[in-house]
Amino acid sequence: MSDSSSLFPADFLTLMRQSLPDEATFARFIAICQQPLRRSIRVNTLKISVARFLAQIAGYGWQLTPVPWCNEGFWITREDESLPLGSVAEHLSGLFYIQEASSMLPVTALFDAVSDASAIMDMAAAPGSKTTQIAARMNNQGVILANEFSASRVKVLHANISRCGVSHTALTHFDARVFGPALPEMFDAILLDAPCSGEGVIRKDADAMKNWTLESTADIAATQRDLLDSAFHALKPGGTLVYSTCTLNQIENQQVIAWLLKRYPGAVEITPLNDLFDGAAQAATPEGYLHVFPQLFDSEGFFVARLRKLTSVAPLPEPTYKVGKLPFAPVSRKLESEIVQAAAAVSLTWDPSLTLWQRDKEIWLFPTSVTPMLGKVRFSRIGLKLAETFTKGYRWQHEAVVALARPGSSQAFELTANEAEEWYRGRDIYPESVPERDEMIVTYQQQPLGLAKKVGNRIKNSYPRELVRDGRLFR
Repeated sequence: MSDSSSLFPADFLTLMRQSLPDEATFARFIAICQQPLRRSIRVNTLKISVARFLAQIAGYGWQLTPVPWCNEGFWITREDESLPLGSVAEHLSGLFYIQEASSMLPVTALFDAVSDASAIMDMAAAPGSKTTQIAARMNNQGVILANEFSASRVKVLHANISRCGVSHTALTHFDARVFGPALPEMFDAILLDAPCSGEGVIRKDADAMKNWTLESTADIAATQRDLLDSAFHALKPGGTLVYSTCTLNQIENQQVIAWLLKRYPGAVEITPLNDLFDGAAQAATPEGYLHVFPQLFDSEGFFVARLRKLTSVAPLPEPTYKVGKLPFAPVSRKLESEIVQAAAAVSLTWDPSLTLWQRDKEIWLFPTSVTPMLGKVRFSRIGLKLAETFTKGYRWQHEAVVALARPGSSQAFELTANEAEEWYRGRDIYPESVPERDEMIVTYQQQPLGLAKKVGNRIKNSYPRELVRDGRLFR
């Protein structure tokens, strides 16, 4: 076991000693940082209830321990870990998300204050754990603007929301300082899970603090203040803002919030989190934030603050960039009824919270609640790509099938475990029983895997090439 001086920089240890009550607590903190992190998962209630999920995995030899602050969250230990958790059938079909327990806290804090938000922003969204958690809490209604600054991570974000059947997102790829000026007072609630020095993740990543210095921490805090200011301007009066980090020092946590309170006196109120869950009080700070040191709950380190915007503040200067013309137009009433009918024939249905739009030969479903934001910022991707039109009708898209197909429909064709494995490997399937229909939604464990056509005695595979898996699957 390494000693603390080789694991952590001296300046960091000084900061932690100042934050912890005594030497015994400090010793416990250092000791737990050198233990591996417990794995945890969150059940995706957009696709399955917690009770049904627990029944489905009952024979797997998984020990699940409830996470106290998230009804859908569980720490997991498995008797057999030879198969990666990401390769089990329930993960591939979006029934659960592998998410660190502490990172479930911010969304719980948000929805504890906001029950009926129709527009929420996730300001630093990739890889998607919190966006998909928000979507489940919103039950795929309203709109989530999910922003990610890193171009390479936008792809991962989209893959995760698609796997989880999330339909009501609008993805952007910006430096999030843009939102305060571009979308003032547009959101009922905002989650800023801020980029940070990552001190809390040392149990998962031994190199997390390799480049840590006091100077770099001060630079990061300056960025965090800018992002928090932008978020505060984008929030409606009366709205809730949750600020969180996976770091432990007060420079990036308490001091960033103190800066906002000082900047807008009388406009910001802290809404305390002392009673958020049974045991929260032991992580609560005097201000009512949660400062989760890893030894408290045997988790990652995390910080969460919840704020309420009491009144409008002076707006930021308007953006100078040009957004450009939106390349989409709403579909005509006639075309709408044709698309709805054709989609229903393959068991794809949606409610009025999604609206049909068209771009050239592409048909999209946009969250209806995104409309006030159109033309104000440029979106990377809005809602679901439903179909591409061609001479013989519509080519339905994989992400729409995963999000909209209803289990148990007459269109469904249930695969065996072996056949489902072949599907995920991108291979055509020679089923044990030949389907009656020429076009079907292939399912496994009653979950839609995609839309497929029968060609002779085989099912032609349409699983997107970029998602195809190799290696061991399922068992």
